[in-house]
Amino acid sequence: MALRFLSAFVLTGALLSLGACARVPAFVTEYRIDVQQGNVLTQEMASQLRPGLTRDQVRFILGTPLLADMFHARRWDYLFRLEEGKSGKVTARKLTIFFDANDLLERVTGDVEVGTTAELTAPVAPTQVVDLGSVAPGEQALPPEEEMGFWGRLRQSLTW
Repeated sequence: MALRFLSAFVLTGALLSLGACARVPAFVTEYRIDVQQGNVLTQEMASQLRPGLTRDQVRFILGTPLLADMFHARRWDYLFRLEEGKSGKVTARKLTIFFDANDLLERVTGDVEVGTTAELTAPVAPTQVVDLGSVAPGEQALPPEEEMGFWGRLRQSLTW
């Protein structure tokens, strides 16, 4: 009788402790990583696309497509999905590139906007020359000597 009572008590305790593992208290938060899948697609990257680019130029700008279907040889699909671990927020983008018969970029569809004609034809700012100090030809500019600290002066005074 006592043995049966003891085994029932142990079995009940084991079942209750296993059931406690199913529920996580509210003050315990587990760490979840950010999950990024696919090609990173930014507005700056999509703004560089314009009709007439070759496949190699598009690949240089956007990277290798996630989907290059053999049944749709003139279509590349770029997909991007980011699930933030802490908040669970999901960001998804899709960009589809279509090429013509000459393998030149024909059109782009998707979530990101392509650059306007004004943005693409705007003049690029020229490089700026910065004068770092005039040095006569044939003369080498030397950096100023550093002032010695306490230990450097002590070491110099102790050496003969």
